[in-house]
Amino acid sequence: MTRPTFYLVTQSARVAQQNTVVLGGHLARFDRYVLSRFIMLFSFFALVLVSVYWLNRAVILFDRLIADGHSAAVVLEFTALSLPNVVKLVLPIAAFAGTVYVTNRLSAESELTVVQATGFSPWRLARPALYFGLLVAVIMSVLTHFLVPQSLGQLRQREVELSRSISAKLVREGVFLHPASGVTFFIREITDDGELRDVLLDDRRTDDRTVTYTAQSAYLLRVEESVRLVMVNGLAQTLNKETNRLSTTQFDDVTYDITAMVSGRVGRVERLYSTSTWRLLFDKDAVAEETKSSLGEVGEELHMRFQQPLLGLVAAMIGFSSLMIGGYSRFGVGKQIVFAIFLLVVVKLVEGSIVTPIRSDETLWPLIYLPSLVGFGMVAALLHSASKPFRPVRRRKDHDEVPA
Repeated sequence: MTRPTFYLVTQSARVAQQNTVVLGGHLARFDRYVLSRFIMLFSFFALVLVSVYWLNRAVILFDRLIADGHSAAVVLEFTALSLPNVVKLVLPIAAFAGTVYVTNRLSAESELTVVQATGFSPWRLARPALYFGLLVAVIMSVLTHFLVPQSLGQLRQREVELSRSISAKLVREGVFLHPASGVTFFIREITDDGELRDVLLDDRRTDDRTVTYTAQSAYLLRVEESVRLVMVNGLAQTLNKETNRLSTTQFDDVTYDITAMVSGRVGRVERLYSTSTWRLLFDKDAVAEETKSSLGEVGEELHMRFQQPLLGLVAAMIGFSSLMIGGYSRFGVGKQIVFAIFLLVVVKLVEGSIVTPIRSDETLWPLIYLPSLVGFGMVAALLHSASKPFRPVRRRKDHDEVPA
């Protein structure tokens, strides 16, 4: 009896080992299948969201730049330079939407139920979602550390160049322009040699008086760093608002400095965003001085470039783990989807609540990673809840008992 028993046990162990190898191979293919679905739906949602967001941004830029007299090529250049930042903003949302959609389909078609019936826990089934989240995190790291700062740096440089453009600000015939607050400028005609004919310049920037210049012709000149308008054969009318007296002066030629009208400046936040990660990491004092920012703001910008890729991973894992707690139901997983959206909103609320303390105190920079820690804690709790092997069973009363 000993030998046959030992033989049967050995054969059973070999069969079990072979089944485990076969099942492991099938599960590896299942991982690749799920991962491919994640990537496909993620690409679709990312394309849709980027298109919508980018078109909205392009319309705003089109209205602003075309109104300032710039060409369509400039609008296209600005929208292209803003594209990496748009992609960075929508990738976590696309990762979340793709993960939720694929997991919902797998649950509705009972594919997850079949795989779970083989004995694999939700922790094991979360492997494709983890790989997918890491892929999204890598893509976002490339964007946050390299593409976005470079594109924003070029965008800032082009904005400075365009802000100094005289033709875009002033040289437009037949249109009343307002290059600065309290200033109105009009040109009836512009000749081929650059002469401005029938010019009107109304300056109301001073509280106690208004000066209006009219001239038969004018020329724009750039003298070193200043821009000047030379008006020829005209009339200057000065209205004293306190006495309501109007004085007029005819002139053969007069020079008017319009540097302040055609020069603009770019905000310090944009300059901080365009700074390289290397400088933020090793030269933060100089960056803070150049951008007129506090060390807390510099630290926030630096660590956010590491935190945002983690949010892409968190979004993917929350989308998967939230749908695993419901199990299979012929009524779908609508409640789990709403719950996943709620968890993502909670993570974003945590992210928004830590901004002010970090900017005021640079030593609190570890708080930047609190949203990711909260998100990973949610994922661990959800997967732990979904992997519980036993559920409480309600006792049923025996209604068939017959009293003695």
